[in-house]
Formats: sequence, structure tokens, C-alpha cells
Amino acid sequence: MRTRADRCPGVLRPWVADDGLLVRLRLVGGRLPAASLARLLQVSAEFADGSVYLTKRANLQLRGLADHGGELAPGAVAALESTGLLPSRSHELVRNILVSPQTGYAGGRADLRPVAARLDALLCGDPRLAGLPGRFLFVLDDGRGDLLDRSADIGLVALSSTAAQLRVGEHWGAVIGLEDAAGRLAAVAGAFQTARGDGPDAPWHIRELSGPLAAIVSADVRLPAPSGPLPYGPVPGGTHVPMPDGVLTPDRARTLPVAAEVVVTPWHGIFVPA
Repeated sequence: MRTRADRCPGVLRPWVADDGLLVRLRLVGGRLPAASLARLLQVSAEFADGSVYLTKRANLQLRGLADHGGELAPGAVAALESTGLLPSRSHELVRNILVSPQTGYAGGRADLRPVAARLDALLCGDPRLAGLPGRFLFVLDDGRGDLLDRSADIGLVALSSTAAQLRVGEHWGAVIGLEDAAGRLAAVAGAFQTARGDGPDAPWHIRELSGPLAAIVSADVRLPAPSGPLPYGPVPGGTHVPMPDGVLTPDRARTLPVAAEVVVTPWHGIFVPA
């Protein structure tokens, strides 16, 4: 049994690595404005090792920042905030929302970008949810099946343009309307936060609770089959550009097609909408 809190890094809680401090910036559904990416590369050139690192949760990391007693210098924090990728200091560790990268651009049964944005707003607006573990993960599959095989604490899979089935830990939950989805997901997160307690041995994941957190139901017949990772190269709606070893160097960034927004994917790639 664990007897400590998680140690997932953030801007205000960096990880002390051999090459300096490591910080993580959480993207909602991997969405990354081109202007924010350009500014982040500038920040990395000034304060870190010059590159941006992609994680398997479609988030971003910087490495090699100067260590000031286990914390970033105030100037580095301010520079990272200037990217627009740190909208909430209090909730930066809990904004773990993985979404089908092509949602709203091509395919899928529903555009889940509004659901993800609303969920993020609800998380950041609830002070008690700032205490969620940094490893707690929301997974939203838009019905194409690309994230169906991803482990989730809470999530959903779109069944149609208006309905989805909840995922709660390792079980299926109720079928709900997409207009209510963000609120339902946030409510389950709140119930987990209450159930887990706040001691050093408090669970990090819903599957670690001693009992079910919500009613368990059968998988809906409309659920898709897992479709696997998004292939690299031209794909419906744009291009999936691979980033070897998950490293976005300045040179690689300059080769990306021009777009107002890109989407970091959980497969060490960047989806660039057409």
C-alpha cells in the first residue's frame, strides 16, 4: 500500500531530475494554439534545454530548468504563464483530460471539444477538486474507438451525436446526454475526492477504492470497437506528424504545417488540422 501522495510534476511543483527541473503543462484534449507553442519554444530556449517534450497523456514538458531549492525562479514561472497554458495555479495538476485528437475535425460521433472545455472549467472552479491526485485521468472518446483501450479514472464514449456512456474506473456507468456530460464527470470526480479522504495512503485512482463509486451497468451495444492509435501522415481532417521520442525541437517545429491550432496526441505526435 502506498503511504505518500503522488508526485506528478507541474510548474509550481517541478520534478528534480539529473538535468535540472522538469515541469509539465497540461493541455485539455491536447489542444495547443500555435501562438502558445511558439511562445513555449521561446521560454524553453531561455529557461530550459530548448525543446518541448510530448507525453503519452498529450501533455507537454520542459526539461533542464534551473533549480532554485526545488522550485522555479519567479521569472521562469511568469514566462510559462505568458504562454496561456497555465490558466489555474491551484488546479494545474488535475487538468488531465485526454480526448480523441480528431474530434470536431473529422470522423467520430460527436464533437467533444465543448464537453472537455466545460469539464476543465468545472474542475478549475471547484476548490475541493484541486486536491485530486495528479495521476487522476479523464478519457473522452468521441465514438471512433481510438481511446477505448486507455485506462481511465472517469470518462465517456460517445454513442451518438447526443448520447454517451460513462466510464467509472474499470466499469461502465450510465448512458447520459452529452449536454450533461461535463457536469456528470465533475460530479463523479467530486464523489471520488470525498471517498478517498486526505491521508497519505489515500487512493490515487477510482479502481483503488474499496467499493463502487457509481452504479455499474452493462456495456451499451452501440460502443465501438477499439480502433488503435492514429496513424502518422495524412489522415482525415489533417496530418498526424510524428515526433520521434516525443521530442519537439525548434527545427521540427519549423517543419510543422501552418495552422492556428494543433493537437498534441497521446502517440508522440502532433495532429495538424487541414
